[in-house]
Order: sequence, then C-alpha cells, then structure tokens
Amino acid sequence: MRPQGDRSVLGSPAVAVAFPGAVCRGSGYRFACELLKHVLHQRNQLPLPYEQLAYFCRRAAQDGDGIGKPHSLGLASRKCQQLLRELEGLFQHLEVMFSLTLVPRVLFLLGGNIMNPKELYELNLEGFCEGAAEESLQTAPCVRQLFHRLFVADVFSELKALPVTGTLVLVQGHRDCGVEWFRPKLNYQVPTRGRKLTVKLSCHGDLHVSASPPRHTAPDWEDYVWFQAPVTLKGISE
Repeated sequence: MRPQGDRSVLGSPAVAVAFPGAVCRGSGYRFACELLKHVLHQRNQLPLPYEQLAYFCRRAAQDGDGIGKPHSLGLASRKCQQLLRELEGLFQHLEVMFSLTLVPRVLFLLGGNIMNPKELYELNLEGFCEGAAEESLQTAPCVRQLFHRLFVADVFSELKALPVTGTLVLVQGHRDCGVEWFRPKLNYQVPTRGRKLTVKLSCHGDLHVSASPPRHTAPDWEDYVWFQAPVTLKGISE
C-alpha cells in the first residue's frame, strides 16, 4: 500500500535509480541533503553550488569585510549567512529524523504555498534499503550514480528561470517516531498542481538479511504521516 496522502501528478517526469544491493546506513539522509542542495542551485535559489557558497561565505566571514570576494554575489551578506545556517540546521534535524524512523518519501516545495507550490520535487525511498557497512554499497559512488542519472535525464535544462522564492521541506515518517523539531501534518495531501519531478531510488539483487527495511516485512505505510520542517528556506540571488 502507498503511504498516506499520495495523489500522483499525471505526466510528471520521473528519474529512477536502482542500486545493485543495499547501501550503507545513513545513505538515505545523504541522498535527501544532496538532492536538496542540487535542486536549490539548479532552480536559481543559490547563486553557487552549496559547497562553493559555504566556502566563500566562511572565507568572507573570516576576512571580516569580504575584500576580494565577488561583490555581486553578496557572499558576506546577512541573507547568505542566514540561509546557510538554516540549511545546516535542517541537515542536522534531517539526520535525526532518519535515525528515528524509516523515511519513505521527502518533498521539496518551491514557491507558492504548501498546498499549491510552483514546483514539487519528491525523493521516493520506498524501495531503498540500507545495510551494514561491510555488506553494503558505499554512499559516495551511489550519490555520483544518482547525479549522473539526473545529468543524463536533463530534467532542468528546459525549465524557465524561477525567481527567488521560498522552499518548504516535508518528510514522511512513522507517526510515533518521537521527532520534536518537525511539525506533524496528519492530513496533508501531496499537491496535484505545479510541476513535479520524482526521483525514485531502489535496491535490487541479493540483499543481506540485515538490510533495512527487510524485504519480507514491508512496513505498514498507513502508520506514516507527513512532517514539515518549521523553516522556510528563502533563496538568494547573485
């Protein structure tokens, strides 16, 4: 059974990546963070890729006045510092969330509002499995495989430029997982309007008995609800 609140957008593009086995524990969290960074940059909410922006921002803060840094990027600006702090905090709370519960789906909503975003990006992890390090695929090459697949699919090139806007993050988890920072949205329905891209990750092949979730005990998705991050990520322009 599909998780609660799924109403697929007909005709929406999808990118599927199948790994030949379970991936190291903690990989689901890494995929969510890396995909969010990528979407924010590709959709003009970050003037540079996240790692470059964070590097220049740290350098500007250390220098005090940002001398020698590209003035047009505003790398030492208050808005840039705030966005990076919010992203770093979000990543930390996502890691906690992934440690407390299976996470079958993650949503990034750009523009509009929670019920009617301009663009919606879904990371689908229902068929994804994690396992012990010695028995599983390493995270880094799997992340590279994901981004190679996104590059080949060329899902962003034909999109019109998106103005600076807000981004909301929602995560699906067990209703009794005990997470405190995220806010439960018990009756939330995934929007059917706006542009949607689904990135679906799955694991195939001979999965070890320690893989999570075990293939012979599929979770009861009826007990999974949406949780919203209590922060709106406000994009910055050059």
